[in-house]
Amino acid sequence: MLDVAPSLKAALEAPPADPCGDYDHVRRIVAFLSQRWRDQPSLEAIAEHVGLSTTHVHHLFRRWAGLTPKAFLQAITLDNAKALLAGSASVLDAAYEVGLSGPGRLHDLFVTHEGMSPGEYKAGGAGLLMRFGFHPSPFGEAILMATERGLAGLGFVDDGDRAAALADMRRRWPGAAYAEDPALTAPLAARIFDPERWRPDQPLRVVLIGTDFELRVWETLLSIPLGRATTYSDIASRIGRPKASRAVGAAVGKNPVSFVVPCHRVLGRSGALTGYHWGITRKQAILGWEAGRTGAP
Repeated sequence: MLDVAPSLKAALEAPPADPCGDYDHVRRIVAFLSQRWRDQPSLEAIAEHVGLSTTHVHHLFRRWAGLTPKAFLQAITLDNAKALLAGSASVLDAAYEVGLSGPGRLHDLFVTHEGMSPGEYKAGGAGLLMRFGFHPSPFGEAILMATERGLAGLGFVDDGDRAAALADMRRRWPGAAYAEDPALTAPLAARIFDPERWRPDQPLRVVLIGTDFELRVWETLLSIPLGRATTYSDIASRIGRPKASRAVGAAVGKNPVSFVVPCHRVLGRSGALTGYHWGITRKQAILGWEAGRTGAP
C-alpha cells in the first residue's frame, strides 16, 4: 500500500479552487462564526454545521483567506475590531501628513481616481456609456461597471440574482446607457481580486460619481490601509464636518465601488461591524480575507 505523507494526502483531498463556489461555503461558515464567535467553535463544529469534512473546511479556508478558521474567528471578534480602531487616528493622520489626500492618492490596491463634475452627477450619468460584466471573486460573483475613463462601479450578486445586482447599479446612474461587455471588465476584475497584481507602477483608475460631500467621504475611505479600520465620526472630523456622522454614514452606504473604495473598513464607534450595503456576512468575510494578507493572527 502506497504511503502518502499526511500533508500531501490532505492536498490531494482538497477540492480545486472555485472562487464563487468557495465563497458559497465560506459565507455559511462566516455566518456561523459570526453567530457563535463567543463560543469559539471547534473545527469539528464548523465542519458539521456546513456539512463538509474537517479537512475540506481547513484547506478551503487556508486557500481562500490565508488563515485557519480559528485565526479568522479571532480576526472578526469585537476585541480585534477595537484593536483596529485604536490605531485608526494615527493611520489617518499619517496618510494626510505624507500627502495622501489628493487625486493621485494610492492605497493598497494602488488606486488613482477622479471625480465627475457636479453637472455630470446631477444629470444622473446622462451621456455616459456604462459597460458591465459579471465575474467570480473571493466574495461571490461580482458585477463591475466601467466607463471609458475607468472603473465606475463594483457590487456583488446575491442568490444568483444578476438582474437585481444590475438594477442596484443602474439606480445610481439612471441617465446612463448600459451595455454588457465582460471582455472589457474581466481584466479589471482580475487585477482587483488578485493581490499579486496590485502594483504601484500600474494604478487602477477609478471614476467616482457623486455629490461633492460624497466624493470627500469616498476619498477619505481610500486613505484607510489594508488591515486597519476607522469610524464614521473619524471620517466626519477628517473632512471638517465633525457633527456630520450620520451624513457620512449615508455617503459610505452609497459608495458605488465596493471593496476598491474600502467602505467595509468603517466600523461603529464601539467597534461593532455595522451595516454594509452588501451584507454584514460579506463585510466580515472581506475583513477576514484582508487580515490574512496583513499577517493578522
